[in-house]
Order: sequence, then C-alpha cells, then structure tokens
Amino acid sequence: MLIAGFPAGAWGTNCYLVAPAAGEECVIIDPGHQAAQGVEDALKKHRLKPVAVILTHGHIDHVASVVPVCGANDVPAWIHPEDRYMLSDPEKAIGRSFGAQLMGELTVGEPADVKELTDGAQLKLAGLDFSVAHAPGHTKGSVTFQLPESAEVPSVFFSGDLLFAGSIGRTDMPGGSHAEILESLARVCLPLDDSTVVLPGHNEHTTIGRERATNPYLRQVAAGLGAEAAPRRGM
Repeated sequence: MLIAGFPAGAWGTNCYLVAPAAGEECVIIDPGHQAAQGVEDALKKHRLKPVAVILTHGHIDHVASVVPVCGANDVPAWIHPEDRYMLSDPEKAIGRSFGAQLMGELTVGEPADVKELTDGAQLKLAGLDFSVAHAPGHTKGSVTFQLPESAEVPSVFFSGDLLFAGSIGRTDMPGGSHAEILESLARVCLPLDDSTVVLPGHNEHTTIGRERATNPYLRQVAAGLGAEAAPRRGM
C-alpha cells in the first residue's frame, strides 16, 4: 500500500493520497489550505489517478482545496452531513472573529458532486476498503477512516482531528464538545488493536498501543477519568 502525505498551508494540515500501489487509482484525504499543488505533485510523482476526496471533517484547514482538487480531477467529495454546510460557510464553522481573518484569501463552496458519509459505512474506493466511524467532538460531523490489516501492512487509522500523538483535537470552536470527543475516543479508538497505525501523529506516525501507554487523554478515558482532561489548544 502507498500512503503519500504532506503538510499543507499555513496550518500544516496533513493531506494524504492513499493507493494500493504506485501507478494505480487513489483516494485523497483532507486537501486543506493550499494543498492543490501538493496533491498535483504527488499524483505525478507516484503516477496516481484519483477517484474520490474523503474528508475527516469540514474545518477550512482540511477542506479549502476541495473545489479545485475535485474539479481538476472530476471526482466527488465525501463528507458527513452534519459538516456539509462548512464547505460553503467556513466562517460560521470556525467562529466569526477567526474566520474574518481568512475569508479574503480563500475561495469556498461545494464541488459539483458531494456524497454523504454515514457511521459504519464501508467505502470501497480505488481498490481499498475504508471503514467510516462517526466521531463527533472536534466538530459535529467528524469521522475517522480505517483500512484493514493485510499480510503486508498493519491496519491504518486516519483520525483527522480526533487523536494525535500525545493529544486530541481542540473543542472550543462551534460544534466542538469535550464530552463528545471523550466519548468518541472511548468508542472509536480504544477498541482498536495495539498495532493499528494512527495518522496524523504530529509529523510522525504513532500506534494505538503507544497512545494507550503515553497519551494522557486516552489513558484517562480508559480509566474512566476522561472528564477531567483539558482539551488541546491549536487548530
């Protein structure tokens, strides 16, 4: 399996291109702010043909390049229905004071073809099987994507802004809820096998096993003390 990732834009948002191998079809995950050129470069480098964009949530730092990327490649974008409004109204999604600083430099809107993700869905795209889990807390429509383990590679878990190496996503923007993110950690992350690779991981990958041992939020949730944890700061 090929996973080509790069940090995009002012926020360094992790964008991924996932394919069975170089020279095949691929899926693009979270083409955020200023990601279009990076996506194009990765497609050429690995000789990939995109078939879809899938979005872990609707914040502008994860979706700002959806329209140009989908348009250039004539592919649909998949997003949870509770976050779909963020494609055309990102300022409402992140708060007026913060959004006002960004709207002048961004072109927003929906791509021509938008499909809605649902909890428990199995997306069969580019020869890959993505399991979708609704994981609210960072936003109402946050989701995660998981690829199954194979003989060659362990399971891979694309956590969006739910779980990072040693931390979790912030919950102080519209639609955020610390109680919900803790519930999502308990329901979606804790049952995963220790060998499951977590992306992103603050410029490095981590595993659920490592997070069980070192991530204070996941440890507190596992111990039934998650409500005492403070949310991470940062986009």
